[in-house]
Amino acid sequence: MPIKFYNIQIVIEKEEDNGYYAYSPNLPGCFSNGDTIEETRANMYEAIQLHLESLFAHSEHFP
Repeated sequence: MPIKFYNIQIVIEKEEDNGYYAYSPNLPGCFSNGDTIEETRANMYEAIQLHLESLFAHSEHFP
């Protein structure tokens, strides 16, 4: 199976209290958070991987 690469935009916002919140406008329902920007980015990368695996496992298409 060929490897596919996707460019997926993420948005990271500062939360009111502490930490950061991230989401992808291209993947509704895919979001994550973390204490730092770097942690939030890493968590979001993992969330995107899991989200895409779930989409493909259920024969749904990437938006």
